[in-house]
Amino acid sequence: MKLVVAITGASGVELGKKFVEYLPEDIEVHVVVSKNALAVESFENKQVTLHQDDNIAASISSGSFRVDATAIIPCSMNTLAKIACGISDNLPTRVAAVALKEQKKLLLAPREMPFSAIALENMHKLASLGVIIAPPVLGYYADTQSVEQMERFIIGKWYDSLGIENNLYERWGEAKGFK
Repeated sequence: MKLVVAITGASGVELGKKFVEYLPEDIEVHVVVSKNALAVESFENKQVTLHQDDNIAASISSGSFRVDATAIIPCSMNTLAKIACGISDNLPTRVAAVALKEQKKLLLAPREMPFSAIALENMHKLASLGVIIAPPVLGYYADTQSVEQMERFIIGKWYDSLGIENNLYERWGEAKGFK
């Protein structure tokens, strides 16, 4: 599998980093980090290809590169709005536009709450186009006891949405008391 991960905004950058960190080794990962995210240093030890967010000519900006899925984690409201309006003025918004054009999986993890009516309208528009809108929402049935377990649950659900096998959390029916 070939996967693009874009990290935009500032709040929630740790989830984006961990999303990349937990990926299986057999996935070819291309990461683009927006200037506002300032998270590049944590990817030095992971086998990823880093792309500059202002490099619209990067390999991942073309449908001929044949990416299987794209995830934007976290996805700032600015990035979400640009994608919803078809604006692709940086690499994260361009790879989202390519995913839509090529009808590939696109997962957006909006990071702000509460959501404004405008943000919800943009999410609705994108969801109706097949985009997976997946803000980091906890699932209390997973019996998480720590922040790390909560993060693993959220990331595991994102992987599930993209078809990436994982065992990052206890699934319904597997947890104690739910069999």
